[in-house]
Amino acid sequence: MKGVVSYDRVSGTMLAVEPDGITELVRGSEERLLERVTPLVRRQSVLLNLARVERIDAGGIAALISLYRSARETGHHFGVVNPAPRVAEILVLVGLDRILVSRNVKEYASCELPTELTAA
Repeated sequence: MKGVVSYDRVSGTMLAVEPDGITELVRGSEERLLERVTPLVRRQSVLLNLARVERIDAGGIAALISLYRSARETGHHFGVVNPAPRVAEILVLVGLDRILVSRNVKEYASCELPTELTAA
């Protein structure tokens, strides 16, 4: 069984992750994401691949801000890559594109979540 987050690639100290099975980052789904990604952003810099996330609402935006703050508090970077068109539009509307969207990053190929992170 896959976890909520799967690793895509480790590039130096930047870790790219994908919210496994999440196509909507909306109120109710954001807690699963926060539970899995917050420990990662506290340990190292993280890029969250949003290519498969088709919809985001205030709950999802709040989750992204929370991840950003957690990363900054521990001296790390947090950003998003490959946002789907509608998600990118929402991020622009709320002004988070300038803060969160990492540019010039190639799309990452999916792979499995390491076993040490699959336990709940």
